[in-house]
Amino acid sequence: MTNYQVPNYDEVLTLDKKHDYCVAIFVINEGEKLHKQLQRMKNSQLNVDVIISDGGSTDGSTDIKALQALNVNTLLVKKEVGKLGSQMRIAFSWALKKGYKGVVVIDGNNKDSVENINDFVIKLEEGYDHIQGSRFIPGGKAINTPTSRLLGLKLLHVPMMRMASGFKYTDTTNGFRAYSKKLLLDDNMAVFRDVFTSYEFHYYLAIEAAKQGFKCIEIPVTRTYPKGKVPTKISPIKGNLGVIKTLFKTCLGFFNEK
Repeated sequence: MTNYQVPNYDEVLTLDKKHDYCVAIFVINEGEKLHKQLQRMKNSQLNVDVIISDGGSTDGSTDIKALQALNVNTLLVKKEVGKLGSQMRIAFSWALKKGYKGVVVIDGNNKDSVENINDFVIKLEEGYDHIQGSRFIPGGKAINTPTSRLLGLKLLHVPMMRMASGFKYTDTTNGFRAYSKKLLLDDNMAVFRDVFTSYEFHYYLAIEAAKQGFKCIEIPVTRTYPKGKVPTKISPIKGNLGVIKTLFKTCLGFFNEK
């Protein structure tokens, strides 16, 4: 594989592989939200190994004993700069080396319907390469979604992603997804490049998977925001402008140069 660039990371915890697929959870200082999510996952009889790709948490939420008690198989800790895209490349690289057939990805903030993880595995087994979770198709639910998020999604994000990809996505900001081994290893996708450090990686994967003829599908999921102030790591003005800029760059093919 050409351009195989993966950030430095520590494999802090790893247990034997038990399943054909894994779920990679991306975290940084998620505190009790992560533990609540892991408990829900433990209760859900999931057909995946649970992998955490940590951006460098300092809040004690990734304590190894606590994670093992919650059925976590592996903890990978990023040791250099980069955000979500870097954590994703670490998880993908590790999973492929371990022989997993595909990877489900999810945030670690306890907003997503972890009970649907097995649905992604079923679609991977059926031969789909890019499975997008959606709140806006039959069976999906968007609970307490902030109005500003909905407007940005419906008026800007979805139309641009549809235009760029040629696929009728309905929930392009949702990070609850899955990717096949075939897609991740494809030289034309070239996913292991160090240009992918943040949200652009999610956008690129969705656009290019559809454009390059991989089997894509959306499946229903639920995302629940707590009532009151929205917990987010995206700052109101600078952060949101950055997301919009990244969206434009990705849709215009800025990250296509292999």
